[in-house]
Amino acid sequence: MGCTGNSNCGSERAEQRGVSWVDVKRLFPTDEAAEAWFAEQRWGDSPECPHCDSNNVQTAAKHPTMPYRCRACRKRFSVRIGTAMENAKLGYRVWAVTIYILTTGIKGVSSMKLHRDLGVTQKTAWHLARRIRQTRRTAPEPVTGPVEENATCRCGREKNKQATKKLAARRGPAAKTAITGTKHQEAKQVAARIADPVNGKTLTGFVDARADARSTAHTDDDGGRGTLYVFYAHQPARHGVKEYLSATAHTNGVESCRMFLRRSYIGIVKRLARCIAESSRRFNDRPLDTINQMAQVGSGRHRYREWLT
Repeated sequence: MGCTGNSNCGSERAEQRGVSWVDVKRLFPTDEAAEAWFAEQRWGDSPECPHCDSNNVQTAAKHPTMPYRCRACRKRFSVRIGTAMENAKLGYRVWAVTIYILTTGIKGVSSMKLHRDLGVTQKTAWHLARRIRQTRRTAPEPVTGPVEENATCRCGREKNKQATKKLAARRGPAAKTAITGTKHQEAKQVAARIADPVNGKTLTGFVDARADARSTAHTDDDGGRGTLYVFYAHQPARHGVKEYLSATAHTNGVESCRMFLRRSYIGIVKRLARCIAESSRRFNDRPLDTINQMAQVGSGRHRYREWLT
C-alpha cells in the first residue's frame, strides 16, 4: 500500500507529494514522537488550554498522562483533550498511523483491514475509524457561482443484505437510502448528506446552506426540484436526451464525487452519514500533500466534541 517520493499515493494527484510507509516509520518511530507531532499540528510552539483557551501553560508537568498544566484555570491536560483521541488508551503512534491509512485509502478502509494492519482487535479498529471519521465533518460556507446538485439512491449491495431486506429493496427507490450532494464549480468543493425525504424542499434547503441567491444551480433533468427552480437561476443538463456536457450546464463534477463516494460505502448503511462526511472531506483535500491532509485530522481544530452525535 505504499508509495515513494513524489509518486501518486491514495487520494493524491500526481503533483502532490506523497508519504510512503518508510516515511511514516521515520516520522513516528515512538509514541513520544507521535505525541510531539500531534502537539505541533494542534498548537505549534504555543500550547493552549482546551478548557479556558489560555496560553499561560506550564509544559513538561510531572504527571504520567497530563504533561500540561494551565496556570489560569489550574487544570491539567494533554494533547488528547478535545480531540478524537480523548479518553482513549491507545498510543499516539497507533492514532498517527491510522490517520495515514484512512487519509490515503481513497476507496475507504474497513475495520477488518485496520485490525490486520495495526495488530489490534476488530472492535478497536472500528472504534478508531469511527472517531477519526467524525473529525472529517465540516460546516459549509456559502459560495457564489455555479453550483452542481445531484441526488442518488444507495443502500449497499444486494448480495450483502439479509433476505428480508433484499425483498424490501425490490420495491423501488423508496426502500433505499437517498444521498444528495453539491459541488461549487469555482471553489471545487463538495458537500453531501443523507436526504430524507427526497423532495424539492429538502434539496433547496441543502443548496441554500452552500450557495447564495446569486448562484446558478446546475442539475440533471430529473423531477422533484420545483422549489429549487424558483429561488435560483436554473440550468439543467438534459440527461434524458443524452446531453451530459453543454456550453451552459453540466453536473460532471458532482457526478465524479458521487462515484468517489460510491467506492467507499458499498455494504455500509447504518453509519452512512459518517462515511459520506469522510469521503466528501477526502475529495476536497485532494490538492493537499499527504502530510498536510494528515495534519488536518491531527490538528484537532474541528473541535471533536462539537461533532459528536
